[in-house]
Amino acid sequence: MIPMTLAEIAEITGGRLVNATSSVTVTGTVEYDSRKIGPGGLFVAFAGEKVDGHDFAGTAIAAGAAGILGSRDTGVPGVLVDDPLAALAALARVVVSRLDKLTVVGLTGSSGKTTTKDYIGQLLARLGPTVAPAGSLNNELGFPYTVLQATTDTRFLVLEMGARGIGHIRYLTEIARPRIGVVLNVGAAHIGEFGSVEGTALAKGELVEALPSSGVAILNADDPLVSAMASRTSAQVVPVGEAASAVVRAVDVTVDSAGRAGYTIVFDGESGKVQLSVAGRHQVGNTLAAAAVAMAAGMDLDELAAALGEVGIVSGRRMDVFDRPDGVTVIDDSYNANPSSTAAALRALAAMGEGRRTTAVLGYMAELGEHEISGHAEVGRLAAELGVDRLIVVAGNARPILDGAAGLTGWPGTAYFATDQAAAIEILQQDLRADDVVLVKGSRYRTWDVADWLRRSEEVQPT
Repeated sequence: MIPMTLAEIAEITGGRLVNATSSVTVTGTVEYDSRKIGPGGLFVAFAGEKVDGHDFAGTAIAAGAAGILGSRDTGVPGVLVDDPLAALAALARVVVSRLDKLTVVGLTGSSGKTTTKDYIGQLLARLGPTVAPAGSLNNELGFPYTVLQATTDTRFLVLEMGARGIGHIRYLTEIARPRIGVVLNVGAAHIGEFGSVEGTALAKGELVEALPSSGVAILNADDPLVSAMASRTSAQVVPVGEAASAVVRAVDVTVDSAGRAGYTIVFDGESGKVQLSVAGRHQVGNTLAAAAVAMAAGMDLDELAAALGEVGIVSGRRMDVFDRPDGVTVIDDSYNANPSSTAAALRALAAMGEGRRTTAVLGYMAELGEHEISGHAEVGRLAAELGVDRLIVVAGNARPILDGAAGLTGWPGTAYFATDQAAAIEILQQDLRADDVVLVKGSRYRTWDVADWLRRSEEVQPT
């Protein structure tokens, strides 16, 4: 964060300075995990249901924190506020307003946000100091926390925006208004909360509505619901994708035996060859969006085409592909799941597993509402259509995946039901062969335990 006295922070947040003189200055980072606090930092204490951050105020000060931002007096230097989360947002709003050389990039979508944010961050880092931290810091806490990582040296701030309802993205844009906005797609993720994909589109489009007329809206030309958002912004619109209407376009797409896509990127009459090092054909769209951001920031096409081939996975459990010594290839995409992202992962499995035995370990997909049964069944049917050899479905609420696969007449694969992660691991352990390709995918219900077991057991030779 930019240097700021505790007295300034109190004024910005409407708080009260306690146990400190007005000259005490925050010169380090803002953290809500006391283990990350360093010299000169500001520790934000939240009173959670299970853990009260105020109990760690002394630990933070001992680690060098300049002060605490919290809702009760802990006897150490700090600022007292009614609502630390609202105070954090207010602080972030002022900090970003003082960084006049900063370009703010915001992105949203039903899937691929974090991966694309990582790609954008890697590309923009070639142009100047960039803040684009790993992970999905896209909510009312993670968003201002990311903003507060910017300093006077930061040239680009890349912000991921999530939403669970109408108005959520608008709220985030009021903390830090982007100049460049990206909408990747509108799918069934969180449809149980939005009610329909149209409701999802309404919420996602709040990002482009917030862009200034001097800004740039990068929209997925291959998604009609995203393309329609062009009418909701006064900013310059840059369609990206494989459609003929795309301004930044991919043509001649290929996928190699490792599931990595290659394509020719075309823009303004120029073109360049791109060979990605990340797995999944869906990465074409993700990297095109990142490319459009980089070009809007000033990168030329020649440099960009080469740079796209070097971007890699930064945030864990998102199409993280690794090969075990015994020849088994694992696709760890276990961080989260929805029908569209699971479909993309299954297609990557099929491409990488051509000529090899494929296994999909699939867990529950959350927040689908009335589409829960049909959404899971569609995924199962796709797995069968793609010819996945073994389908392991984890936990009862994911069982409709099996029904979907069984509904495809003539599917020669084998289906298993595992009551939990341990049972899924046991099924794999009994019949894992050299040269298998295994996908692990599910919402955040510890499906990643299976991927972790596959990584830990690398030295175990399959039967």
